[in-house]
Amino acid sequence: MADVLDYLVVGAGPAGLQLGRQLGGAGRSYLVLERGSVPAAFFTRFPRHRTLISVNKKYTGWTDPELNLRVDWNSLLDDGPDPLVFTDYSAEMFPPAEAFLSYTADYAAKHDVKIRYDTEVARISRADDVFTVTAGDGEKFRARRLIMATGVTKPYVPDVPGMELVDQYADYDTDPEQFINQRVLVLGKGNSAFETADSINAFAAVLHVAGPRPVKLAWRTHFVGHLRAFNAGVLDMYQLKLQHAILDGDVREITKDDDGYHVKFAFARANELVKEIRYDRVIAATGFRFDASMFDEGCRPEMAINDRFPAQTSSWESVNVPGLYFAGTITQARDFKKATSAFIHGYRYGVRALSKVLDERYHDTEWPSTAVANKTPELVDAVIQRINRTSALYQQFGFLADVLVVDGDQARYYEEVPVDRFKDTALGESANAFVITLDYGPDHDKIDPFDFTVTRASQDVANDSGEGHYLHPIVRHYQGGELVATHHVTENLENEWNRPVHVDALTAFFTKQL
Repeated sequence: MADVLDYLVVGAGPAGLQLGRQLGGAGRSYLVLERGSVPAAFFTRFPRHRTLISVNKKYTGWTDPELNLRVDWNSLLDDGPDPLVFTDYSAEMFPPAEAFLSYTADYAAKHDVKIRYDTEVARISRADDVFTVTAGDGEKFRARRLIMATGVTKPYVPDVPGMELVDQYADYDTDPEQFINQRVLVLGKGNSAFETADSINAFAAVLHVAGPRPVKLAWRTHFVGHLRAFNAGVLDMYQLKLQHAILDGDVREITKDDDGYHVKFAFARANELVKEIRYDRVIAATGFRFDASMFDEGCRPEMAINDRFPAQTSSWESVNVPGLYFAGTITQARDFKKATSAFIHGYRYGVRALSKVLDERYHDTEWPSTAVANKTPELVDAVIQRINRTSALYQQFGFLADVLVVDGDQARYYEEVPVDRFKDTALGESANAFVITLDYGPDHDKIDPFDFTVTRASQDVANDSGEGHYLHPIVRHYQGGELVATHHVTENLENEWNRPVHVDALTAFFTKQL
């Protein structure tokens, strides 16, 4: 029987690689299992058209590597004086997937991440508080804790009659010339759907992109999983009456005969109740889901959000299976379509926080903190220094927080604590705790960013009422777990909150609260 490890990590994608580096650096016994033959094997197939839409801004004018991570959405966190960063692999704003494969291979090699490749997980069981993972070849691996970093590997197929007849984004032939002069329907309104549509919009005679809800634009909602400008070519053609169209409504049924596909479509905002439309091709780009089929019934995680993701606690642990944790894009169940846990530039910080959770829970290591004198200038300086430099709070807006606990003559500053976890731990019971986040203002997604007639909050006047819609620091004061006061630091175009208008107002807030 195999030795019992501290941790087994399933999946050597970006999250699994970074977690392996962190576990190894902490001296834990671990192994990463990967069904592919290379790190980040997902990116050998996706995105299908081989261009990433994760921002890769190489030239920033900054020399601080922490600040650079605010606009580098592909690098994994790498401690040390000479970190490996993705911007050394490509200078393109939207880089090729192959560059990311080179980067992750080098990251795994640099940190000597312990990976067992070509290992398909066939079964996961749990007995006597130990997980046993059985590979397809029958070999068994055992660990006290199991961390799933597999991503979403199965297509999410809506329950619509006839969906089994159509092509799937995951495996359809991407050669655009096969769509010449055809009528094509793409199902879905995420970036994979519009990426697919944009690849054939110069070839198809008629191209429709359809889904039950209106298109949401990332530059308005600030959720980068919504439609990005990079993929919005078809939207442009639709608005300029160039044959292609965006359809809002429900697909009721899909049939196929010698004449092609016949799709019954119920329009959401049109006079026709149901209309049947003929197409030559139909491609489903309706998203992906987590695959829980390898789990035994006794340790199968409870699912959430239409059974697409495992349900998780504020510590990324399964709500029903103790010792089962999650990392990477599947952690988006906790901030679904709100923050950035679905993407590398978000979950890299979640993975770092998860390692602190594990250290705290299983290895008697407290969440790292630094001492600050309980004097208003020192408290204000600690907050100002962090909000002007942190990439974690900037990327994981409203999801991760710094926590400043004031007790007697001393205060302690804790970095990158999950906001929900603050409320679930002893930190939330502190007599005086200040929770610092970067976040957007209320109803920020209702403001058209290109409506230049909208009145915006002045950047030169202290604004404590939260009127600002753009990203800005928010400091919340809790006493014994109860929210007693909130301070909004005035927004700034350059995201620099160190002027007198910021410092003086924050000083007044701390003075009043303490």
